[in-house]
Parts: sequence; C-alpha cells; structure tokens
Amino acid sequence: MNKIKGYNNWKELASKELKDKSLNDHYWETPEGIKVKPLYTEEDLKNLNHQIGLPGLPPFTRGPRATMYTNRPWTIRQYAGFSTAEESNRFYKEGLKNGVMGLSVAFDLATHRGYDSDHPRVVADVGNAGVAIDSIEDMNLLFDGIPLDQMSVSMTMNGAVIPVLASFIASGEEQGCPREKLTGTIQNDILKEFMVRNTFIFPPKPSMRIVADIIEYTSKHMPRFNSISISGYHMQEAGANQVQELAYTLADGKEYIKSALERGLNIDEFAPRLSFFWSIGMNFFMEIAKMRASRYMWAEIVKEFKPKNNKSLALRTHCQTSGVSLMEQDAYNNIVRTTIEAMAAIMGGTQSLHTNSFDEALALPTNFSARIARNTQLILSEETGICNVIDPLAGSYYVESLTSSIVQESKKLIQEIDEVGGMVKAIEMGIPKMRIEESSAKRQARIDSNEETIVGVNKYKPTEKQEINILSIDNEEVRERQVSRLQKLKKSRDNKNVENFIEKIKNVAGQKGNLLEVCIEASKNRCTVGEMTSAMESVFGRHNLSTKTISGVYKNSVKNDGKIDVIDRELDKFIKNKGRRPRMLVVKMGQDGHDRGAKLIATAFSDLGFDVDIGPLFQTPEEAAKQAVENDAHVIGVSTLAAGHKTLVPLLMESLKNNEANEIKVICGGVIPPDDYPFLYKLGVAKVFGPGTNIQEAAIEIINLL
Repeated sequence: MNKIKGYNNWKELASKELKDKSLNDHYWETPEGIKVKPLYTEEDLKNLNHQIGLPGLPPFTRGPRATMYTNRPWTIRQYAGFSTAEESNRFYKEGLKNGVMGLSVAFDLATHRGYDSDHPRVVADVGNAGVAIDSIEDMNLLFDGIPLDQMSVSMTMNGAVIPVLASFIASGEEQGCPREKLTGTIQNDILKEFMVRNTFIFPPKPSMRIVADIIEYTSKHMPRFNSISISGYHMQEAGANQVQELAYTLADGKEYIKSALERGLNIDEFAPRLSFFWSIGMNFFMEIAKMRASRYMWAEIVKEFKPKNNKSLALRTHCQTSGVSLMEQDAYNNIVRTTIEAMAAIMGGTQSLHTNSFDEALALPTNFSARIARNTQLILSEETGICNVIDPLAGSYYVESLTSSIVQESKKLIQEIDEVGGMVKAIEMGIPKMRIEESSAKRQARIDSNEETIVGVNKYKPTEKQEINILSIDNEEVRERQVSRLQKLKKSRDNKNVENFIEKIKNVAGQKGNLLEVCIEASKNRCTVGEMTSAMESVFGRHNLSTKTISGVYKNSVKNDGKIDVIDRELDKFIKNKGRRPRMLVVKMGQDGHDRGAKLIATAFSDLGFDVDIGPLFQTPEEAAKQAVENDAHVIGVSTLAAGHKTLVPLLMESLKNNEANEIKVICGGVIPPDDYPFLYKLGVAKVFGPGTNIQEAAIEIINLL
C-alpha cells in the first residue's frame, strides 16, 4: 500500500477522519426526524432497539421464511383492472403467459363505493381506474378460463368488501373451485379508508363489524385465504412519511386483532392469515429498514395477545412501488424509479410485488408499459443473483441502525394512539389524518423550494417534448355495456327470490349473523353489488366525512426564493382592484376518494393568501357548481386522478352556464393526459396543471388569470 503524505497508511488516515469533529457533527435529517450520520461502524450495533435474529424465526426481522428467495422468489403480481371484465380477463391471461404468478384486481370507483353501474352518481366512474363488477356474472367473465384453485387472487376492496368478496366466492364455486381451495387476499382494511383513501361506505362501527365478519368466516371456511391486507400503501401515497406509514398501519392491525378477539376467535385461528401492504418509495435504505422494523414490531405487538403458534407473529407483506413518485415530466425516468423501488422491496424481504408502469402519471398503463414493469421484476429475480442469498443486508451497520431508529420513532406514534384509546378513537379525533397532511405539505414545500430534487421536475428539466402513447378508456361505452348487462340480468333472474335475499341481508345487518355468509347465497341468486350494499346501507347508513384542512405548515416550511414576495404583490393588486382576496373552491367530483392533491392545494393556497373553500368528497358537477355560486368563488380548482375529467368537467361547465355563472374560472389539476389538454381548453377550462406543478408558480398564474 502506498504511503500518503504525513500518514503511514490508509487506516491511520481513516482514524484521523473519524475523530474529526466536523465529520461527526455532520448529519442528514430525514423527513421522519431521524438523524443519519455520514459513517457507521460496529459501535452502532451495540445498542439496537430491535433483535436481528435469523430468518424464519421470531421476531422475524430477517424475513418470515427461513429460506426466503433461495427456495422460492417473491410472487410477481400485476395489479390491474381495465374497464370491463372481458378486457381485464384478456390482460390477466397475457400476464400469466409472461411470468405473472398472481393476479391483483383493481376495481372501478363505482364498485368501490357500492354502486351499480346504472346509478346516477357514477356516470363518470364506471370502468375508470379499474374493472366494473356489478354481479357474479361479471366475476364469472373476469376469471373465465383462469383456474381459481391454482391461482392466487388479490383484491383491493374495502368499502363494498362484503358483496365483492361474496361474488368472488360464489363465482369460484360455480367454476368448480370450493371456497376452502380459494387462495389469495382481500384488502378489507377499512380504518385506512377513514384516514386517507376514503372509499368507505358505512360508518366506522358497522364497518369494523364487517371486517370481523370476514375474518370470522374465512378463518373457519377458507384456510388458504388471507382475510385482510393491512395497508400502509395509501398512507404514504397520501403524504405520510415512512415512520407514520409503519406506525399507523401496525396500530390498525392491533385494532383488527382486538375486533376479532371480541368476536370470540382465538388469536391463532386468524393471525397467521393476516397480511400487510407497503408502499415503496425512493428513499432506498429507509424503505428496506422500514420493512425489517415492521416484522420485528409486529411480532412484539402480537406477542401481547399470547399466541401459541409462532406463525401468528410473522408479518407477511405485499409491496407496490410508489405511484406518487411517478412524474409526468420526462416520464421515462419513472422506469428507473420503479426499478430502484422494486429493489428496495426485494432487499426488504417482500412476499409479493407489483411494479407500476412508467406512464401511470399520465393514464392507465398500456400493454407496452405494463410489460416493462413486469419484466423489471423478472430481470431482478433471474439476472441479478439477488435470490441466491437470504437477507443480504442483515448486519449492515447503517441498515441495522436505521431499522433501530425507525422502531424507536414508530413506537412513539403508536403510544400516542394507545393513549387516546386505540386507532378507532384516534381516527374519530382526526389525529393520523392531521399528521399525514402535515407531512404531505412539508414535502411539497421541500420540492417547491428545490430542497428535495426530482429529476426532470425541479432540476435537469427536459428541453424536448416527449411522445408517449397512452391508454384511453371510453367511459361512456363501458357504462352502456355494463348497464345493458345489468338490465339483462334483472330480466332473467328470479326477482322475487332476490327480494327475499335483500330482506335477509337487512335482518342479518340489524341483528346477529355473518353478512358474508348470507351475501354469498344472495350473489349466487344474482343479487347485485349495489343491491346488497343498499340493503346494508338501509340499516347502517352511509358515512359522510367532514372536510377540514390544516394551516400554516406549507408557508412555514417553504423557502422564500422571491416567489412568495411576487404572490404578495399580486394579491395586493387584486385586493385593491376587486375589494377582496381571490376565492377558490377546490373540488373532487365523482367517486374518487384520493384527496391528497385537493387537500394539498387547499392548504397551500390558503397559506399563500387566497380565500379557499374545499368541497365535500363525492360531489356531482351540479353540486360543485351550486357551491361555487353560493360561495361567490372566483375560480373552481378541479382535482382529478381517476380519468373522470372528460365526463365530469363538461358537466361542470354546463352547470355553471345553467347557473348563469360563466364568469367563474375553471382550472384542472392532477393525472390528466397531455393529449386531453386541448379538449379541456376547448370547453373553456382556463388552465390545466399536471403532476409536479410548483404551487407558488401556479398561484402566480392563477392570480394573473383572474
């Protein structure tokens, strides 16, 4: 080894650097408040807050199975639903031919909210963002030619979980697959819906009863089926940092255990079939450490309930790469992002994985983009050698220290939940929702201030226009086909029998009994998803969420690089000219409950000096127009994510015209394909903002528009 001037060897130089106070004082603080040093050594492994252990043994930090991927790789899933059951069926079969090992079903928003396709409130939602399922007939088409006794099926469903799962079970039996042979997972995670995703139907108490009904039924009759997938994914998508995602998801799991135990079930009857679902974002090592921490912490939580079977302590998880990290600008960068996120999920020890397609910031994925996403997993599985070693990052000074810090910080949040009486009480008080919205606003402020780099968005911006083929769904055609199928079903079935089953569902909802059990029989007798939901709604009622926003977080977090001064000057001019501040109504129309964008815009614009109202979720265009007129708004900000803009925005413009309010400007923001911009501008929309828009720059544009 060559000598370095003044030092005998590299070891002496490294020792000098380690003792250098400036190096030891240099920390990077994560968004979770965890201080990360530039260098970790074996000293950092001496006081960990978790046990490392061995894979396949409690506390399962290193994985729930002893051999992990060396024996069997993770399950490659393709989460998808395309308009109709027939289209989705074709997509699934293509995926199965090309390496997909399990199906993950995305349902349309009408189905999520328990409406049949002919309901007047879902005119823009049928077939958008997923497959429309109105009855067992649609389920039969969805899985036609797919052997359900051999194929694992995961279903993302929470609100209308009883009628959808009932239709799946009934369809399997009509196919010749008895319920005890069905393999897969139903999400069935309603607490998360009240926090972030909002595709709830019933109030919290009956919703928790439904969760327990499903856990009870599946534990007795479906030994190969996971009764719940406790989901942190949508929390991170709504803006939660990784510590919040972990803590609130585990707290939800604890609440579900309590609910099942109150039903009289034994912990070992159902705990081994509970599963989890994580979002995997771009903070590579944080995501790996989060997954390791989750397994350790879940084992500790379940231990409190005194299980006798070690399998009850093991956290098994599905992962999906982040949707929020996908950017419209320079969209091919998303392929790289998804690959990095997939690697983090694999290094963290996931049991199954879905990789997002690069074009999902623009629209639903095409076959071309879905193939790239699918092949990303195949390449990682079969070309990298990752599967040759169990938990390769175990013992890493940095990874173990980070895991330990996440355990410590997550326990603080869980303690806060426990102190108010558990997650149901905390949700009623709005604690998790508020913390997540604060985190979301802080992150947006960092991005707008260029403190957090997103390549192609706030740094290294492309100079050439990208040409990307995107998938377009004809919502009107899909709805017509679904309505026609519904009409045919209602004419051919025994409607007297249907009425009897609707009454049975009402009776079970109001008294004792298992709702899933009665709905399986109702589904076999051709009761629709909407009819079964309506029967329960007549007893439980339909839940409405009050819309609140936080204040001050965005403005206190964003750096003033001169844009805020410009906004202040422009607002002063506006006030002098108009006699009041510009008033914006932020709306979410249709059945899409993803309100991160709407809440973020409402919060940030309010902090920047606008008067902001936010409409309730699930508004119709007519209701939104009426609210804008009554509130004397200058501008309506339409937040859209689920491809309903081509139906909903024209109806909004028509409603404004009918209310003689054409002077109210309409702007749109969210996941809108660039090819749709001319359509919206032709309607009279004043401005369209895509994903990754700088909020301060948008505020300046809007003031100038007004």
